[in-house]
Amino acid sequence: MSLNPITHFLHRWQQGDIDARDLLFEAIYSDLMLIARNRLSNHSGGTLEPSALVNESLMRLMGSEISYSDRVHFISVAALKMRSVLVDRLRFNSAIKRGGYAENVTISHADNVVDESAIGYDVLALHQALNQLVEIEPRAASVIELTYFGGMSRDEIASVLGVSSPTVDRELRFARAWLNRRLS
Repeated sequence: MSLNPITHFLHRWQQGDIDARDLLFEAIYSDLMLIARNRLSNHSGGTLEPSALVNESLMRLMGSEISYSDRVHFISVAALKMRSVLVDRLRFNSAIKRGGYAENVTISHADNVVDESAIGYDVLALHQALNQLVEIEPRAASVIELTYFGGMSRDEIASVLGVSSPTVDRELRFARAWLNRRLS
């Protein structure tokens, strides 16, 4: 069975091939930029550009010891690293000036369909709530992270988590309702 180029680059990189890492980053960069633009679309007061978000998340990926299985897995982890970068940036800005700007984000389906149940949250509050959700319903928290921060479709999430698409839908509904109660 022949691997697609992204998976091939991932496997070569994991075996120590730095050239494969560079080819991987080049091949996947536009996908990561799209995720970064979506994450920063509600960004009103900061100076963080999508390219800076992507580059910082890639730097963090290079320092991790994760064994990536395929393109979807790599992009989902990269998106989670973007979340980490955003949270760290907001913490830094808040530390510089008390009451620093509050970054609002919207949780909605990754397929960019207008979702009337989308909820706006402060990024730091969302980060803390997701950490609490992980403790009680880890899969629901993963579905939210992969949907919002990973920009993944329900079928991609189902594949990554090894569950059915209806299970992803149920987990997403639960997580949104839980977050709505927690953050309201």
